[in-house]
Amino acid sequence: METYGNILVIVTPLFLFLVLFEKWYGWYKGYETVETIDMISSLSSGVTNSTKDVLGLSIGILSYPWLLAHFNLIQVQSSIALYFIAFMALDFAGYWGHRINHTYNIFWNNHLVHHSSEQFNLACALRQSISVFIRIFTFLLLPAAVLGVPPKVIAVIGPLHLFAQLWYHTCHIKKMGWLEKIIVTPAHHRVHHAINPEYLDKNFGQIFIFWDKWFGTFQEERADIPAVYGVTSPVRTWNPIKINFLHLWLLIQDAWHAQSWKDKLRIWFMPLGWRPKDVAETYPIYKIEDVYHFEKYETTVSKSLKVYLWIQLFSLLLIVSYLYGHLASIGSPNIFIYGAFIFVHIYALTDLMDGNQKVWLLEAVKNAAGIVWIIQSGDWFGTNQLSPLIAPALIVYFAVSTILVYFFCQPKNQLVPAK
Repeated sequence: METYGNILVIVTPLFLFLVLFEKWYGWYKGYETVETIDMISSLSSGVTNSTKDVLGLSIGILSYPWLLAHFNLIQVQSSIALYFIAFMALDFAGYWGHRINHTYNIFWNNHLVHHSSEQFNLACALRQSISVFIRIFTFLLLPAAVLGVPPKVIAVIGPLHLFAQLWYHTCHIKKMGWLEKIIVTPAHHRVHHAINPEYLDKNFGQIFIFWDKWFGTFQEERADIPAVYGVTSPVRTWNPIKINFLHLWLLIQDAWHAQSWKDKLRIWFMPLGWRPKDVAETYPIYKIEDVYHFEKYETTVSKSLKVYLWIQLFSLLLIVSYLYGHLASIGSPNIFIYGAFIFVHIYALTDLMDGNQKVWLLEAVKNAAGIVWIIQSGDWFGTNQLSPLIAPALIVYFAVSTILVYFFCQPKNQLVPAK
């Protein structure tokens, strides 16, 4: 966890720079694909995912070391070959895990958040799941285990493989010539994120596109079919924590309402979107029929609220970066208390963007808890070692945030109609 936290401290500013550069570039070219509210929602989602990961809030029912111990047949000696095999094995596993997420109801909840943005940009790449508490796809790394790839090599290649999937989430890079035949490009991934019937459930590859070509899931981007992004049953919220459990909640409700016990059980493992006939008739849900004519989710914010949201975004990233860089010194259980604070912070911030006029209550409770923590401990999780001014500054920050959120929650000041 500490190593991953240190990596995040380095890459977080880089990711933020790239997202902001894409926003500026779009404005400069007159083709802006990064809307502020959507971007903050995406970045907040990335923070929830990375925080969950550094806190280790998931378990695997099958570990890679166990696979290695039981299925290793060959011991590859070359270090270069080991890293190459690890990368290819991770990409192979990523393709099939990705495809399974799109195939069965129970697994779509793990992936819905990544497709929830109705825009396509670098920021939406950061929309990653927090709803996976039990990891079951480790068995897909069987080829690496057979060839004797050590766990430490997988641990090194894993984050690199993940971070390498950021760049192709953009509309500003068109076709890339011969590279289109080998790697996943922005054109390929635009198809994957599109809800056009011609594009649905295509291009599952993460780094290499030939998996899709070999296994029959490839679709080329077509100039006559402009991609429309999102999900066919829109989430209609900026709150990433809510988005992470929307599909699960729907499945629970459908299983409860189904009259047949067979349907109550099989709904979880049926193809994505399947619902019992009696439930679908009695409890219909909205689904986009015409992808070119539907109302996208938007909220209109005042200039003052937009300034506040930008300040809160940078404040959040500073607070989070401190956790990532000081996991060992903060220690357990304090890292989990800190993590809970971050999750509540994000929930309140994104619910404010949704226009929730009562979210100031949650903001007040969260900030009051922060102030009480500082007063009782005389510190904010060890920041006194950096500067004794940080804790009092945070008290002021918490108090001012409470007042401002209350102000923006008043109808005359909020100007955030949730459509």
